[in-house]
Amino acid sequence: MTGLVPRPWIETLDIYVGGKSKTAGVKNAVKLSSNESALGPSPKALDAYAKAAASLHRYPDSSYRKLREAIAEKHRLDPERIVCGIGSDEILKLACRAYLAPGDEVIYSRHGFMMYPIAAKSVGAVPVEAEDKEYTADVDNILARVTERTRIVFLANPNNPTGTYLPRTEVERLWRGLPDHVLLVLDAAYAEFVEAADYEAGIDLAGRAENVMMTRTFSKLYGLAALRLGWGYGNEKIIATLNRLRDPFNVPTPTEQAGIAALKDTVFEHQAIEHNRHWRNWLEEELQGLGLEVVPSVANFLLIRFPEGERNAQAANEFLLKNGYILRWLPEQGLGDCLRLTVGREEENRAVAALLKKFMGEA
Repeated sequence: MTGLVPRPWIETLDIYVGGKSKTAGVKNAVKLSSNESALGPSPKALDAYAKAAASLHRYPDSSYRKLREAIAEKHRLDPERIVCGIGSDEILKLACRAYLAPGDEVIYSRHGFMMYPIAAKSVGAVPVEAEDKEYTADVDNILARVTERTRIVFLANPNNPTGTYLPRTEVERLWRGLPDHVLLVLDAAYAEFVEAADYEAGIDLAGRAENVMMTRTFSKLYGLAALRLGWGYGNEKIIATLNRLRDPFNVPTPTEQAGIAALKDTVFEHQAIEHNRHWRNWLEEELQGLGLEVVPSVANFLLIRFPEGERNAQAANEFLLKNGYILRWLPEQGLGDCLRLTVGREEENRAVAALLKKFMGEA
């Protein structure tokens, strides 16, 4: 008796593992492993979410029209060219379902977001790595990996887990070098934190190109990670295609209401951006002062490279865990000599810097 047999590529599919939230023997550990908002959600978003509880017996608006209109107003977009989903992860997976067949190829940068190869392999496609250069996606390396089987290129910009970014001129060069049948997906999950003058999240390119889509999330700056809300923007054909594939009620009413309120609370948004700017810079200076290499970041986290020997990243990770601080150790992404540190609240930032100072001194 053979029984049910899944598609052959499913058995090799990795399951995405998020940042740890607990460590053995420590109560109330401080989680700085998942790039979550240091200040949490807007009070107005919390209030809107609570008020929406009174209508839990009603199905959501399957078109989430008010949410799309709020996003469009915020970014000066056409709401008809916006699709929303269960985090931006769902938008990425919808793109794979729409444009990939078994054996097609998907290109992503070596130290890019781990969801890209998972999403590609889930539909039987082949993930193809392009080497980075100085922890940054390299356009020439990406273009060199393009073949007749390439169908999607994923570019996290800013990149997770390195915090680096490509300027708009390099993104444009990448797009111009791709065949017309290849979809370029610009994953701009951390775009709100970037203040560099030469950066563009992808709105301009996705607005005029037929083979470009930008994705965004409410999980980072807006602090709504538990609600799983993301959105994508592209031309009418791309958005119409993804709408055919998505579930009809994939954005619950409380999630929609919280997202709308978060977009409108610009005072809280500016506070979160300023907090991140100040403490990211502070942490970078403190850690460099300990002799650690810190990759320049434009996001809400830092990639810290540790030396070989007894002061290595694994030892640092174990030391921090014993002291109740959880960072992200990244051997699965070829960054075994690194820890990724999310910018936290003031007391958390000061405490983790002090612990690393102790570790570097004791090791």
